[in-house]
Amino acid sequence: MIKAALTVFSLLLISPLAMADEINQANTAWILTATALVLFMTIPGLSLFYAGLVRVKNVLSVLMQCFAITCVVSIIWLIAGYSLAFSDGNMFIGGFSNFMMAGIQEGTMNGDIPDSVFAMFQLTFAIITPALVVGGFAERMKFSSMLLFSAVWLVIVYIPVTHWVWGGGWLGEMGLLDFAGGTVVHITAGVAAITTAMVMGPRRGFPTTPMTPHNMTMTVTGAGMLWVGWFGFNAGSALAANGDAGMAMLVTHMSAAAGAFTWMCIEWIKFGKPSALGAVTGMVAGLGTITPASGYVGPAGALVIGISAGFVCFHMTMFLKQKLGIDDSLDVFPVHGVGGALGTILAGVFASSSLGIFSGQGDGLPISEQVVIQLIGVGSVGVYTAVLTFVLLKVVDFLVGLRVSEEEETEGLDINQHNERGYDM
Repeated sequence: MIKAALTVFSLLLISPLAMADEINQANTAWILTATALVLFMTIPGLSLFYAGLVRVKNVLSVLMQCFAITCVVSIIWLIAGYSLAFSDGNMFIGGFSNFMMAGIQEGTMNGDIPDSVFAMFQLTFAIITPALVVGGFAERMKFSSMLLFSAVWLVIVYIPVTHWVWGGGWLGEMGLLDFAGGTVVHITAGVAAITTAMVMGPRRGFPTTPMTPHNMTMTVTGAGMLWVGWFGFNAGSALAANGDAGMAMLVTHMSAAAGAFTWMCIEWIKFGKPSALGAVTGMVAGLGTITPASGYVGPAGALVIGISAGFVCFHMTMFLKQKLGIDDSLDVFPVHGVGGALGTILAGVFASSSLGIFSGQGDGLPISEQVVIQLIGVGSVGVYTAVLTFVLLKVVDFLVGLRVSEEEETEGLDINQHNERGYDM
């Protein structure tokens, strides 16, 4: 009897220690930090980056849109978004086992980090994606329409694609390499942005009226926040404080630097002077393009990816505005959409272990087979996003109208949508 009592007492002492051992504190601390960094990318990073790029009469509208999207997406993620993206379901969508996050308790785990930390980390990705789309319709969409569009778009586009790639869906099972969101974040946002720009039409006066950024200091400040925050975005996607996270951080930085420098050099050659706007846009192109590949490529491969991003995204930006006349206001598609697609495809190349100094850390599939999988991922996500976004825009337009009136657009969204001014002049 005494022996049994001692055994039970020993188990009671050991059990808390065993439970504590299930949590990797280093990994948990890093993902908590990465989560804060990714949220920092949207508010304030992307908010300031976009707000500086619009005209002075619309600066508050962009800040308000990013802030409001953060609120709305967070609530949807709690109610059903996280469950539909990451709970067991089928190959196309998850289930409702985590409705209202009912399955997330203080002690529940996702691998060796708390389930709550993983859910919050993924929420920050869900927040920034519809916020990126804002750049496609900046300066002309009603605030009410923006809220309705962003909320429904998250549910019908972002959440299913997330499940396809990261939640046990068909693209993940196929072997798509998307470490941190080339398809999930950048292709969905880029394709949605250009679809919205085409459905709504250009801003009043585009392209004859100059629509230069009103505050480049604000934009460069936001860009710096994006660069730093992106380390959480990509390195955090390792979900551990390990060599994968370290390599992802290294290649992310190198691609950003290469993208910015390449864009600057192209402007210098073509126009005689490099611009701050070109530098920060090239940086974002480098960051977006390395995102899907960041966990699979080495530094030399990242250099090539960054240079490719600066070159391809620059020329796509010029082509879209000057040749096609599409007013994707803040260049979301040529930078994020094209960059995300380019990086997803190049991940299939530079993940190979057969490229010498350019070799990466992929699973050993031949380049040709992996690139085919990457192309299927790019094509399927792009088409799905375009079709669903187009239908949603038509429904929102029918219900509440998408666009402010010509008079309201001329006056500026700050006054007629929010009754405020960005600057007291």
